[in-house]
Amino acid sequence: MAQIGKLVVCGVGLIGGSFALGLRKAGVVERIVGIGRTASALERARELGVIDEVATDWASALDGADLVLLAAPVGQMGSIMAAMAPHLAPGTVVTDAGSTKRDVIEAAYHHLDSRLSHVVPAHPIAGAETSGVDAAFGELYRDRKVVMTPLPESDADAVALVRSAWEACGATVVEMAPNDHDRVFAAVSHLPHLLAFGLVHDLAGRANAELLFSHAASGFRDFTRIAGSHPEMWRDICIANRQALLGELDQYLAELAYVRALLMAGDGKRLEELFDEARVARNAWASQFPPTSSAE
Repeated sequence: MAQIGKLVVCGVGLIGGSFALGLRKAGVVERIVGIGRTASALERARELGVIDEVATDWASALDGADLVLLAAPVGQMGSIMAAMAPHLAPGTVVTDAGSTKRDVIEAAYHHLDSRLSHVVPAHPIAGAETSGVDAAFGELYRDRKVVMTPLPESDADAVALVRSAWEACGATVVEMAPNDHDRVFAAVSHLPHLLAFGLVHDLAGRANAELLFSHAASGFRDFTRIAGSHPEMWRDICIANRQALLGELDQYLAELAYVRALLMAGDGKRLEELFDEARVARNAWASQFPPTSSAE
């Protein structure tokens, strides 16, 4: 890929920091500048070598920038784009790492309307229950998917730059329509997070919570691992994609009602059939991953 002279990362946490480290490891970026709302986190990123310098304003951050990654929670995208817009040069490419796409694209049309040819939305399908720059590592995106949702206005060279940047991090890049993206990830990512948070919150609020948690083992740990994720980020994702998420939640509630009816009837035969159908589908999906891999 073409060398990136100056990369700007807004939100140097797990996602943004790992992108910076991945590009640095690939040797395709010369200078990395971090910007964000927490000075201590930015200084920590600089100390760790994730970024080369800290910018305190968008004018200096964007001066001479080739590529900007917005890796902040999706609820902040509108205000970030509004702040950066007056300082954005015509040739600077802007991408993001948001887990929802329709809301990010709406913000781009509202705030970056004169720069849409250089806006290329994207979503890396990778993450962890840990957050912050200390959790960042350069191999996070290796063998993971990144979904790009280019705008009709997106310039081919801008799309190629964003694609090649993610590929330099080791990712496989696919393209998808924004509406399709949000419906798919409401089902396979946003709903599971909502369920994990809900279960842990329910158990933690019970009078015998300490007893329950003291006996929880690997099954509970595996099911609820993602409940350790960043609350602000997932609040924003759930609110931004709430229509698709509500539809998925309603469908899941219908499935739970069916399972409940089987339990009430003591229908062990049909319950076993349901479990077997689920097991076969899950194992077929899981077989594509190495034994230690976990996809977000």
